[in-house]
Amino acid sequence: MQLRIKDMIASERPRERLLKYGHESLSNAELIGLILRTGTHKENAVTLANRLLKKFPLNELGAKRLSQFQEIKGIGLAKACQLIAAFELGRRCSSPTWHEKISIRSSRDAINILAPEMEDLDKEHFIILLLDTRHNLIKKERIFIGTLDNSVIHPREIFKPAIIESSSAIIIAHNHPSGDPSPSNDDIEITAKLKQAGKLIGIEVLDHVIIGKNSSYSFMDHEMI
Repeated sequence: MQLRIKDMIASERPRERLLKYGHESLSNAELIGLILRTGTHKENAVTLANRLLKKFPLNELGAKRLSQFQEIKGIGLAKACQLIAAFELGRRCSSPTWHEKISIRSSRDAINILAPEMEDLDKEHFIILLLDTRHNLIKKERIFIGTLDNSVIHPREIFKPAIIESSSAIIIAHNHPSGDPSPSNDDIEITAKLKQAGKLIGIEVLDHVIIGKNSSYSFMDHEMI
């Protein structure tokens, strides 16, 4: 039978090692084991965490859904929720503080805000950044999740939050789960449609940013908007 964490020598337990040597001394499995807290009747939390990491690489865990975590034997709803909460907190910590004024002066400024939460997603997410007259960030709004094409993106849904927040400009963004940020024909058509709609209602579409895996594409930088 697998040794339980509480049956380990005290100096080998993840919590005690963290307290004595710091969190940097723990392996990825040990850190996840601390989040899970308990294992199963056949294995401890660290062994369960190792099985999780064999199925899903560490850099993909933050994009997984509850149901995907629950595919792992020994991870039920409660443990899956603990993992989702932990990775969401980590994502929020890596994002800018929304109470501070964040100025968007280039595509890189927008990418720095968007990439940490978008580059590892396994579905397409469509997000807009709402900006004031000085191009300070007002709010980030998730509009749509799913395959992006002309039939599902309507200007009304895109500009509704911008109108509510009295935005003077927006930056639209979505991710490519394939990792390649190159724009598709639909991406180009959607951008042109939204740019024209923005002109009609007085809200400028400054850029369309596509987030790939460790890469990105800016319509503004390529003079396509």
